[in-house]
Amino acid sequence: MRTRKENDSVGTLEVPLNAYYGVQTLRGFENFQISGNKMNPYFLQNITLIKKAAAKINGQYGYIPKDIADAIITACEEIAEGKWSDEFITDAIQGGAGTTVNMNVNEVIANRATVLLGGKKGQYLCHPNDHVNHAQSTNDVIPSAGKLTVLNLADKLLSNLEQLADSLENKAKEFDGIIKMGRTQLEDAVPIRLGQEFHAYASALRRDLKRISNSLHEMHVLNMGGTAIGTCVNAEKEYVDSIVQVLAEESGRALQKADDLIDATQNIDCFVAVSGSLKACAVNLSKMCNDLRLMSSGPKTGFGEITLPAKQNGSSIMPGKVNPVIPEVVTQVAFLVIGNDVTITLAAEAGQLELNAFEPVIFYKLFESLTCLTNAMHTLRVNCIDGIVANAKHCEDLVYRSVGLVTALCPYLGYKKSAELAKEALAKDIGIKDLILEYKLIDPELLDKILDPYSMT
Repeated sequence: MRTRKENDSVGTLEVPLNAYYGVQTLRGFENFQISGNKMNPYFLQNITLIKKAAAKINGQYGYIPKDIADAIITACEEIAEGKWSDEFITDAIQGGAGTTVNMNVNEVIANRATVLLGGKKGQYLCHPNDHVNHAQSTNDVIPSAGKLTVLNLADKLLSNLEQLADSLENKAKEFDGIIKMGRTQLEDAVPIRLGQEFHAYASALRRDLKRISNSLHEMHVLNMGGTAIGTCVNAEKEYVDSIVQVLAEESGRALQKADDLIDATQNIDCFVAVSGSLKACAVNLSKMCNDLRLMSSGPKTGFGEITLPAKQNGSSIMPGKVNPVIPEVVTQVAFLVIGNDVTITLAAEAGQLELNAFEPVIFYKLFESLTCLTNAMHTLRVNCIDGIVANAKHCEDLVYRSVGLVTALCPYLGYKKSAELAKEALAKDIGIKDLILEYKLIDPELLDKILDPYSMT
């Protein structure tokens, strides 16, 4: 492989001759072969978007030559179109608070701009630091790009969450007339409508929708212009005053500059808040999926109150077995999101003084949570919720076989007497209504009204 020599403050490396990346990218690539996963494409696009916005301002005010600024903008636009994606080679998890990925983008843009200006790769007519990174630092570029990426990924997540809640509400209407036995601690309680259970699932997800949306407000507040530690060193006033507004125009987002750039540079609790809201949503989804697995268990020896869509064979040895694979995978995603939240929490807490060096793992895990949770909600809706069938007759039979109906008798017979009747009905394996009629404790017509399961719901 033909190479070119490039130098940085550490020394000299042989960089592939045709590579748009440079020495600092290659050094990071060699140092950080950790996860085996490259940077999220949205994340790279957003770093590039920041470089484009910066070049516009720096070119306009003459902080860098106009022809170089124009070449940077063209290179950024090419990257946004999907060109040169193979040049972004850094691992998603890296030391240096994201300096490697920042320089990977800087070097690709600089070399592409150099070629556009008539030079050769490595000649750096456009310099990655002096021109592409002018008035910036890894410490304002990377967290700002991270926030924009969260917003990109959250758009799809919120859409899928809304659709899932809609599907559950549709099922709530469909199942509204179906009476089943409610359970607490897995024991018979009192009747409930199957539609009410599904409506409760939808209500929980609507709450998640609000909670996640509220946490995303902080993603619109950027520390761009703060440079290294929030004190705006090496950034001109016109740049500091306008970078966030130009970036808002480029991104189409309602962005604003942080009131306290030092706080916004050293503290990243905003990402903990987003992760926490995702964790709460994951918990609700997993709890619901546990319920679906219980209610569909059997089909002959379990609850058997609902039937989930059969999506694939459930066993390599037991013919005809069908498992609740969709709820199972959603619960596994919930475990992943909960674990990611622990990582994000610890990484945010570990920040020291003016910077948190652990943003790469925070973004890696947060982007993973957003992506996996989005995909889990999609498959849950399409491959499970929309196809659920209620076993109405079986639900009704279970209600009338249960002694849970006895609760409605307490105002008429008292708790102690009702408990005695429940115990006797269980021992004799007869319905509570039949036992009361046998003892002539309540007028039959009144008893019908008292023990009407629908009225109890």
